[in-house]
Amino acid sequence: MSEAGFLIWLQSSALGEFTRSLGVWSYGVINLVHILGIALLFGSILLLDLRLMGAWRRVPLAALSEPTTFMARIGFVLAVCSGLPMLSVNASEYIGNPFLLVKFPAIGLALLNVLLVHRSDAWQAHRHRALMPRERKRLAVGAALSLTFWLTAITGGRMLGYW
Repeated sequence: MSEAGFLIWLQSSALGEFTRSLGVWSYGVINLVHILGIALLFGSILLLDLRLMGAWRRVPLAALSEPTTFMARIGFVLAVCSGLPMLSVNASEYIGNPFLLVKFPAIGLALLNVLLVHRSDAWQAHRHRALMPRERKRLAVGAALSLTFWLTAITGGRMLGYW
């Protein structure tokens, strides 16, 4: 299915029809939930990624990684569960919008990066022992990529409405 075909399908889907039927305040409330989800997601990621890149070295990585990862998951779920209805309201208006082609691949790359970092030996080891310099460097590279991908996704999403 092409981008245009998917967007037209999404707009005419039951989700699109339901979201449009909710009333005048619904889009604003859904948008607010989306913003809060993104703030929770990116705020958590920012703290963890900065720590992985060497900030706050006195704070044990294991003590920071569990709560920030948990909160990032909640933020991601909120962002997705609010973003899809927002997009479905007028999805056909985004056909040809280049920022849509920036946002979603960036999210995909960010999620792939999360998967690779969390499956790495360095990530697994951080819960049990101090990391070796090579392991710290690998996690720092993953953190830098994470910030790049998530900031690209956020920027693309923000720019959607201005094209």
